[in-house]
Amino acid sequence: MIAALGETTAGSSLPPLRDLMLESPEGRRILKDRPRVNSSTIDMNELAQYPDGSFGRAYVTWLERCGVTPDTREPVHYIDDPELAYVMQRYRECHDFYHCICNLPVNVESELALKFFEFANLGLPMTAVAAVFGPFRLNEQKRTRLFAEYVPWALKCGGTARSLITVYWEKRWEQNVEEMKREFGIWDPPEASWRKPLNEAKALADKRRQNQQTGSS
Repeated sequence: MIAALGETTAGSSLPPLRDLMLESPEGRRILKDRPRVNSSTIDMNELAQYPDGSFGRAYVTWLERCGVTPDTREPVHYIDDPELAYVMQRYRECHDFYHCICNLPVNVESELALKFFEFANLGLPMTAVAAVFGPFRLNEQKRTRLFAEYVPWALKCGGTARSLITVYWEKRWEQNVEEMKREFGIWDPPEASWRKPLNEAKALADKRRQNQQTGSS
């Protein structure tokens, strides 16, 4: 239902995003290639081979740390124009990349912070709806922190950063994450609460890499 709401409310917000992609060499290549993001198109074991500090390694570590996979995104059903439907699909499937580059885990507070960021960065109505009504799911203490700390970061950072819909993430696995953040104009939000410590997630990524190397030898 949330996916359907996102599609039916996207309306006039998708053509400007498509135009932003067409104005960018990287964005044009995305529209030409139409890459998809799932465990069939991305080799997680290969990403685990990238050096610490690279985006590929950061992404697979983020997945381990949050206990999620890239296979949960619903296909677009309610947008007739194929190109605009792909823009919506691209946003949906790259959402976890935004989490990763912004150093935000998967929980209600962080998800809402990212929705404010996405609204400022992309202008999709669904992100605004989530940002308005989502805080009611938080207790008073978390809601106060959301508006006092996360929302100011999200609106300023999202509003001034490069439009993330134009980023060809899959071509940047080897790039240093901090270098990417400087390029995009992104800085970290206030410290969030993670379900798994970073060192534990890195250890799992290291184990994945070792298993891959053993299997290849």
